[in-house]
Order: sequence, then structure tokens, then C-alpha cells
Amino acid sequence: MDASVLDNLKGFVLAVVSSAFIGSSFIIKKKGLQRAAVSGRSASSGGYGYLLEPLWWIGMVTMIVGEIANFVAYIFAPAVLVTPLGALSIIVSAVFAHFLLREKLRKLGINGCVLCIVGSTLIVLHAPSEHSLSSVEEIWELATQPAFLLYTASAIVVVLVLVLCCEPRYGQTNIMVYIGICSIIGSLTVMSIKAIGIAIKLTLEGSSQVAHFQTWVFAMVAITCIITQLNYLNKALDTFNTAVVSPIYYALFTSFTILASAIMFKDWSGQSASSIVSVLCGFVIVLSGTMVLHGTREPDPPLITDVYSSLPQISWLVQVNGNIWKQKDDDELSPDFITILRQDHFN
Repeated sequence: MDASVLDNLKGFVLAVVSSAFIGSSFIIKKKGLQRAAVSGRSASSGGYGYLLEPLWWIGMVTMIVGEIANFVAYIFAPAVLVTPLGALSIIVSAVFAHFLLREKLRKLGINGCVLCIVGSTLIVLHAPSEHSLSSVEEIWELATQPAFLLYTASAIVVVLVLVLCCEPRYGQTNIMVYIGICSIIGSLTVMSIKAIGIAIKLTLEGSSQVAHFQTWVFAMVAITCIITQLNYLNKALDTFNTAVVSPIYYALFTSFTILASAIMFKDWSGQSASSIVSVLCGFVIVLSGTMVLHGTREPDPPLITDVYSSLPQISWLVQVNGNIWKQKDDDELSPDFITILRQDHFN
């Protein structure tokens, strides 16, 4: 078997395993966030009580395992192959949400799952081979080319606008704010993670990349982006339905990642037009599947923050020193008040 085909196969298997873990972690973390919100301030309101919730940490560990598998998958296969396979995590989360979170998955949702699988298969069959890189300096040259620098600068500007201007006003009502931040930062995360993965692979093969400052720059960028991603992903999960978060996050994250990878690593360089079109068609099919899953799921029921808010309010008429006084909601009663109850008050 050709070495590039074998590497793509390894990346495919690792990506599938990663999707299973990541898809289940969405549900486990959601359960943890729900428990934490009952006993304290929710993550969407700026609270960090979920850090004391064991279930959230179980979900976090599950996600880390999935991300490690995903990380290794990027070492062997191009982002164009690995990233779209994240659609499988949506299937896993949709099925688990149906049973564990009571978020109904209608029959049409099964068609969405099938579309995701068909599209993923099409992508796998026509995915490009990974370009061989011999040092982290080569990756640095790719990362500092004008086209990718322009993409990075644009991504940072858009994220700052979303965080500083849009989040305070629309964060709780518009899902695109939180998901947009996660997705744009996520594309930079994947690029830096892939660079670190290649550096580790070269080091294990005998060509150490530890002494190169570029390796540590990529590492710092990756850590910063991952922390930002997790923070806003938690806010999105705590504010909106998991069935809505998962497909939209997948669609935007995958789109930005494919774009960033195509700019930085030139994944489609040397590929035939039919292969490129097949991969894009596969992605469109997967995207359609995620939208079908989204459209066939029920939204979260509205949260009732005050159990007494829906009850009828009662006002009292009292006489104090000969004066008639009507009680207001924020007034405090005094022991000097003499309540006058007349029969006609209740007619």
C-alpha cells in the first residue's frame, strides 16, 4: 500500500475515534453545566461554578481524549480529510442527546445522519495526500506567507469585534456570536496544532525540532486559541440547545479550517479538478445533513428563573393613623399597620 494512502487511512481511523469521544463529551459537559447552573451562576452569565462539577470534568476528559486522537490524525492526514469527519461527532451527540437530554430526534433526523455519513465517505475517497515537510522552518514559511498573514489578521479583527461589540449586546440571543468566535479561533487552533504535530513527528523520526523557537511559538498560539475556544464553547452550550450548537459549530468550524488549510498548506495543489469538486460536494452533503439534524430537533424549553413570577399578585388596603394606604411590591410591612378587610373588597 502506498505510504500516503496508509497515512490517510491512519488519519481516517483516528478521526472517527475522535468524533465518537468528542460527540459524547458534548452531552456529558451539557449535563454538568445544567447541574452547575442549578446550584450557582450559569456559564452563560459569566459563572465558573461548573469547574466544581465532577460530571463536567468527566466530559472534559472525554473531550481531551478525543482531541488527542484528532491531534494525531492531523499528523498523518490533511485537514481537508480530518476536519469534515467531525460530522460523525454530531451524529453521536444527536443520538445521546435524544436519550440523555430528552432532546427529541425525529425520524427525519436519521436522514440527516445518513447524509453526514455519505458526505464523509465521499470526502475520504477523494481526499488529497499530505505534502511532505522536513522541518518546522518550512511550516513557519507557510505560516508567514502574505496570504495566510492576511487571513490571520482578518480573523483576529473579526473575533475582537465579536467579543467587544457583539457579545455584550447579542451574546445571549444570537448563537452566531459565540459560535463565530469558536469557529474562527478554531481554524487557527488547527493550523498551530498541525504544525506542532508535524514537529513532534519529525522529532520522533530523529530530526529534533525542540530547539527551534518556531515550535514554541506554535505551541503558545495553540494553547491560547484552545482556552478561548473552550470558554466560548461553554457559553454556547449553556445558552443554546445542543442540537443547534453542534451542527452550526461544525459547519462554521469546518469551513474556516478548510479555508485556512488551503491557504497555509495548499492542500489542493496538484489535485485534479474532479477530486477538488468531489471533496467540496462531500462537504456540502455533510453540511446539508447537519442542517437537517438541526431542523428536526426541538428547541430548549424556556427557563423559569422565578417560580413566583407567574403567580397572581395580591395588593392589600390598610389603614394607618386614619389614612388609607395601598401596599406596593417593594414596600415593607410595619407592625403598626392595621389591615382592613371588607367584604366588598373581594367582590
